[in-house]
Amino acid sequence: MIQMKYSEVREFVRHLRDSASTDSGDRLRESVGVEDSPSRIVARIRRGMPIGEFDALAEWLDLTDERLAPLLGLSRATLHRRRKSGHLDSSESERIVRFARLLGCAVAMFGDELTAREWLKSPAVAFGGESPLSFADTDVGAREVETLLGRLDHGVFS
Repeated sequence: MIQMKYSEVREFVRHLRDSASTDSGDRLRESVGVEDSPSRIVARIRRGMPIGEFDALAEWLDLTDERLAPLLGLSRATLHRRRKSGHLDSSESERIVRFARLLGCAVAMFGDELTAREWLKSPAVAFGGESPLSFADTDVGAREVETLLGRLDHGVFS
């Protein structure tokens, strides 16, 4: 079994949060997955992250469990089961990483967490009136949100 650097509860999302606050936007985007190698991050996602990462992301996004769970494809019953087991499954873990990465990129682009959170939760014309968080429920949608952040960062009218 691979020994992960970010094995403590809430450590992965916390690291991304700290990186977003201190790194330049370009550096964060280049290393969005944290200091571990991509293969270790993939292994951790495949194993399933601790439920504490869900809690850390909810705190960082300033969302209740009831608002965040559906964005991650979790029903109330499934979230309850995950809390009992202490771990998310691989697809849920991947979505945690996806949303944390997007928030980190938004913080790096906007310069502060409050503005980034509000932008991610607000309806956007570019996404047909959906919020960037809602639009990012798929990998394709998340890439579009990243593209829009890049365009905004470079001053391209979007």
